[in-house]
Amino acid sequence: MKIIKNNQRRDFLKTSALITGGAMLSPFSLPGAYAAGEDAIKIAVIGCGGRGTGAVFQAFETGHNIKLVAMADAFKDRLDQSYERIFKKYGKDKVVVPEEMKLVGFDGYKKAIEAADVVLIATPPGFRPDHFEEAVRQEKQIFMEKPVATDAVGIRRVLAAAEIAREKKLNVVVGLQRHYQDNYIQTIDRIHDGAIGDIIGGQVFWNDGGVWVRERQPGQTEMEYQMRNWYYFNWLCGDHITEQHVHNIDVANWVKNGYPVKAEGTGGRTVRRGKDHGEIFDHHVVLFTYEDGTVIHSECRHFPGATNRVDEGFQGTKGRAYMNAGHTGRLSDYKGNSLYEHDGENNANPYQVEHDKLFAAIVKGEYKFADAENAAKSTMTSLLGRNATYSGKVITWDEAINSDISLMPERLAWDAMPKVVPNEEGYYAFAVPGKTKVV
Repeated sequence: MKIIKNNQRRDFLKTSALITGGAMLSPFSLPGAYAAGEDAIKIAVIGCGGRGTGAVFQAFETGHNIKLVAMADAFKDRLDQSYERIFKKYGKDKVVVPEEMKLVGFDGYKKAIEAADVVLIATPPGFRPDHFEEAVRQEKQIFMEKPVATDAVGIRRVLAAAEIAREKKLNVVVGLQRHYQDNYIQTIDRIHDGAIGDIIGGQVFWNDGGVWVRERQPGQTEMEYQMRNWYYFNWLCGDHITEQHVHNIDVANWVKNGYPVKAEGTGGRTVRRGKDHGEIFDHHVVLFTYEDGTVIHSECRHFPGATNRVDEGFQGTKGRAYMNAGHTGRLSDYKGNSLYEHDGENNANPYQVEHDKLFAAIVKGEYKFADAENAAKSTMTSLLGRNATYSGKVITWDEAINSDISLMPERLAWDAMPKVVPNEEGYYAFAVPGKTKVV
């Protein structure tokens, strides 16, 4: 087993920044069927829920000559609903998906990827390593949603595929869209330039009331039920510290120019305890310690009726920083004097910007984006935090990333059983800090 050491985090960030910052190669025809200047760019969407459908919209809104040629989803009704929404908005000139390319089931993604130049991957996160590996194997340009895996086994697969993608000069953009949001870019650039000195602490939050629940329906197999209600099962979602809070954790890594060496924390199930709430916690509080000793406080919870908070704040030796997804970016010294205030008016939608930049590079025949490695390591940071809250122990980065515990089912089929199943009363076992083994 390959041991992934801490100092590789810094090396990766330098490489990623070089590529995404514009270390441009001379224009060339990118791998895959599409050559710059020729015909339409063919796209396929893997995962036809709201995020996959939205990614297709955003691809079309780039204004380039793009056609949707294939769709894949485990569920026919989800695919059909997505197709209807897309076709209604964009019509037959852009939506060219024959019936045989509406691919339903666990393996349809392979054929969908084969038909496309650019692949939009937006399935539940547990499937992402499979789909990303295949898209890289077929040498496609890729947009992939976050997070990119739900266990360390999957993270290592994504990291390996990301290395191949770089070697093949495949653009990979990942939906950690704060990297494409101007207030974050401008504020963090100034932090890295020393505007508030060395970062010595920080707090990152995703506290809100929670998400949807999909109740069990008569006749569903256990596999279908869990996939319909995927947010509440770790093999599919990774828990909300990974599925949602990865955004804020990623900002902490971005600000620190690295990844934590260890984590400790607490969490549990306080208000969300029903049969349809699967195995995930409703709150996590984690202390991430970085190599220089900096400690970042990470907090996420799903408490209906409680105060919401989704933002990031950091303290440096000379001042403090504050950012949020509402286009705020602010730096000040400790006397309250403003050092920088981002003008958030009329800022571009970062969900659109990430597609604008990806397709602009493809059309020009440029290799610019290598997001997968940072996305994998920020996802791994969230898993490190989950390991700490589930176990109640201090967990190191090396212990977590080299864990051989796989959450994925042995077989993907409607009659197959996931590894976590309900008891006779219909409830699922969940982690117990102090008892649960995570590495």
